[in-house]
Amino acid sequence: MILQELYDYYQRKMAEPESKIAADGWEWKEIPFIIVIDEEGGFRSIQDNREGENKQRTTKKFLVPQSEKRTASIKANLLWDNVEYALGANPRDRSDVKLRHQAFKDRISKNIQNFDDPKPAMAVLKFLSQDPLRQISNNALVADLWKEAFSTNAFVTFKIWGLANSSIFDGIKLKNEVNGKNGNEQICLVTGEKDQVARLHASIKGVMKSQSSGAALSSFNLPAFCSYGKRQNENAPIGEKAAFAYTTALNAMLGRDSKNKTNAADATILFWSKQSESTGYDFEEDFPWIVADSPKDDPDRGVLAVKSLYDAVYSGRLPSDSDNRFFVLALAPNSARIAVRFWREGKVRDFAEKILKHFEDVSITHSPREQEYVSLARLLRSTALAYKMENIPPNIASSVISSVLDGTPYPRTLLQQCIRRIRAESSVTRERAGILKACLNRQRDKSAQKEVLQVSLDRANTNVAYRLGRLFAVMEKAQEEANPGINATIRDRFYGAASSSPVAVFPQLLKLKNHHIAKLANPGRRVNLEKEIGEIMEEITKFPGHMSLDEQAYFAVGYYHQRQDFFISKNNK
Repeated sequence: MILQELYDYYQRKMAEPESKIAADGWEWKEIPFIIVIDEEGGFRSIQDNREGENKQRTTKKFLVPQSEKRTASIKANLLWDNVEYALGANPRDRSDVKLRHQAFKDRISKNIQNFDDPKPAMAVLKFLSQDPLRQISNNALVADLWKEAFSTNAFVTFKIWGLANSSIFDGIKLKNEVNGKNGNEQICLVTGEKDQVARLHASIKGVMKSQSSGAALSSFNLPAFCSYGKRQNENAPIGEKAAFAYTTALNAMLGRDSKNKTNAADATILFWSKQSESTGYDFEEDFPWIVADSPKDDPDRGVLAVKSLYDAVYSGRLPSDSDNRFFVLALAPNSARIAVRFWREGKVRDFAEKILKHFEDVSITHSPREQEYVSLARLLRSTALAYKMENIPPNIASSVISSVLDGTPYPRTLLQQCIRRIRAESSVTRERAGILKACLNRQRDKSAQKEVLQVSLDRANTNVAYRLGRLFAVMEKAQEEANPGINATIRDRFYGAASSSPVAVFPQLLKLKNHHIAKLANPGRRVNLEKEIGEIMEEITKFPGHMSLDEQAYFAVGYYHQRQDFFISKNNK
């Protein structure tokens, strides 16, 4: 199913001229240097195709013949490659560089008859036969560029001096290249048509933390994976056309400037729709900013995306009878392969409604200075050490996104991780309180705790753990007002014990509370705090000896609600 939808996506993009997706047998490749020669094979200069500085440097892409998939074997690309293959240089001190360079020249010679205009290829062969390294080394004007290209074993291609074309491929129409068909025709599992089976599929590049040289989505490299003596991908016969289409579609979506990808912890999320919505709303455009953080130059992008989604659903711009489908694919590195974390497909409208339900579930009272909506990335970071994505435990991000898209209860690991960070830092933030509220409300049907947690303080909630969290917040407030500028409150010293073993802490805190309230100069404030504590204690008959994980979550939400209530004016209440 995944490969079929990727194949369809490729066909859709091929029908859109502005998409610039590579045709069969071609690919877009970043080539930092171009060797400029004349029609007689004489060296002229080196052209630098990079822009910007340092980490911001980008390299121009060229449409080139599809690269060969090589591991230990020697296979040359056609009219472009690294300096080892293309020029016979030896930056890595390899023993087989001459064989690599010869393979490069042989492939050009073999395909001369397949070019509509063979002159540019003939000029390249002339240049390569005239000691190219000596010609380049003797030109002092290109010494710095050549040193960089040599040291990095950079990709290079060629350009003929005097021609208007930006690269040698602009003047060449590549015909069907005869590259040794294996004669193995079978029914393709993707298209259902007869085709040559692609024994090796092109590498997928751009998956976060995977090998820079690319990894395989489908591969068989050990006897245990093979059946009936078949080799490699012949075990799952996919035709060459389909293999090229799905790998090209993946690489296009994983490209540096792609608008169809985003990251979540250790997973790379790809997404696309079957077709554009006729109503004008582009769910594909808003989806990444619902998941990821807003760009630094547009900090409100995520909020605008959620508002736009609400507007589209409730104004009819995203009609309920729309059959347009949306696809989400999460990929993660796995050695030399790519693992599929999850795959979801469904109607755009269904996904939109479930995403909005998620934002309603995590919604919780907050300061008016804060943004109205919180992205998934920000929620996930709040559960990690130092708020860094790389510290999120494996699989949590993918499981959470799956729950959002499916509308199912959030994973228990999310609640556990959130409680762990709260206890480690003694800090209940807006994001953490929102996570706990959402987790508890979505699983309440299966839990003994039936109370539905509200967006803001719920004085009618009789849950003991929730009320203990409120009580802890009131006692902390009394301590802060009695000791202005205090460095550490009871939260810093007792939060962990109070939320897990109340009976060991609260009797002592209630005694301290009397001391703190007595120090308050304002008699009215003393009365108000005592009334608040009395109202909370009405439903608490005894302090529990131990509180479960869910009860600790109720405690945290109650604490957060009560703290936020202190900062809301009476008029707003």
